[in-house]
Amino acid sequence: MAATEDITESRLLLAEYDRIKEEQKARIGFRDNLLYVTLAASTAALAITVQNRHAQVLLAVPVICLVLGWTYLVNDEKISAIARYIRDQMGPRLAELSDARGAVFGWEVYHRGDASRTTRKRLQTAVDLFTYLALPMTCVIAFWCSRAVQPLLLIVSIAQMLALAVLGWQFLRYAER
Repeated sequence: MAATEDITESRLLLAEYDRIKEEQKARIGFRDNLLYVTLAASTAALAITVQNRHAQVLLAVPVICLVLGWTYLVNDEKISAIARYIRDQMGPRLAELSDARGAVFGWEVYHRGDASRTTRKRLQTAVDLFTYLALPMTCVIAFWCSRAVQPLLLIVSIAQMLALAVLGWQFLRYAER
C-alpha cells in the first residue's frame, strides 16, 4: 500500500512533463536536421542533373521536398502541440494541485512574449517555403523548359506542382503566429 500512496497526481504530471519534454527535444532535433538533409539531397540531385545533363533528374527534387517537407511539417506541428498541451493543460492543472501563485512551467509562456518572435516566425516560414516549395517548383519549371519533356513526365511534374501547392498551403496553415 505504501507504494501507491507515493503516487500523486502532481508526481504523475511532473513525470509526464519530463517525458513529453524529452519527446519535444527529440522532435526538434529531428525536425531541424530534416532541413539539412533536404538541402543535401536536393543539391545532390541538382549536381547529377548538371553533370549528366539529364533534366528528368530535376523531378527528383520535388519528391525529396514533398516527403521530407511533410515530415518536417508533421514534426513541427507535434512540437507546437506539446508546447500547447504543457501551457494549456499540464501547467494549470499542476498550479491548481500545488496552490502555486504564479504560472507553472513559466518558460512555456514567457518565451512566446519576445518582441522579435513574430518576425522570427515569419522568417522561418519564408525559409521553410523556400526550401520545401520554391526550390522544387523551380526544378519543375526548369524541367518544363528543357528538351526532356515527355507526356508521362509532364503529367508527373504537374502532379508534383499540385502536391507542392498543397504542402505550401499546409505550411502557411500551420505557421504559428
